[in-house]
Amino acid sequence: MGFSFKAFHVDDFGCGMPVSTDAVLLGAWANLYGAETVLDLGAGSGLLALMAAQRCNAPITAIEIDPVAANACRANIAASPWPDRITLIEADATDTTVLAGKVFTHILCNPPYFETGPLSEKPGRALARHTGSLGFSVLCHLIAAHLRADGLASLVLPVESEVTFRQALTHAGLGIRQRVEVSTVEGKPPRRLLLALGQGDGPCENESLAIRDIHGCYTEAMTALTRDFYLKL
Repeated sequence: MGFSFKAFHVDDFGCGMPVSTDAVLLGAWANLYGAETVLDLGAGSGLLALMAAQRCNAPITAIEIDPVAANACRANIAASPWPDRITLIEADATDTTVLAGKVFTHILCNPPYFETGPLSEKPGRALARHTGSLGFSVLCHLIAAHLRADGLASLVLPVESEVTFRQALTHAGLGIRQRVEVSTVEGKPPRRLLLALGQGDGPCENESLAIRDIHGCYTEAMTALTRDFYLKL
């Protein structure tokens, strides 16, 4: 079971959030150029940590609170080409003793973002999908505390969460450096946002990306972004 990429395999059985296009987009899009240390915040099955390991030479710390997901992450790291470069911490990232004094040049996070709606009967999936486990305010302050002054944090969010998320950003002293509106099909309204965050205010680049064209094929931009990962590209 799981998902095979060109350079590694991810077994996501039992994880609250399985491998998704959102996560692959984030892992491929994040600007890791010159990254010296990387944090995968809420690692799940370890997909983002593994993608980061393929894309840069930095040491990577992955932190995951759910025991089932952490076990999957641990196994996926061990089976990958980079077991010595990725360190998994099975803990609650909001515990101030876990990452005390540590800062990173890049932070990756595919955060829980459903603020309302029914909770899954599976605790791991509810934990991974709903902000009750890691609300935007807590998340932004956590990023601010562990992001180096010149570092970047990359996240993916639904478009409808942007207003709430921006409020949390302001309170945490973070600003958006890059914003990409992602639509599933060319010409359709965007459904997701790729965001790059930095400490304090600064200029923001706005872009757009369509995953598929009107014929159902990946767009040139999507293909270029994910070619190093998807087997059939």
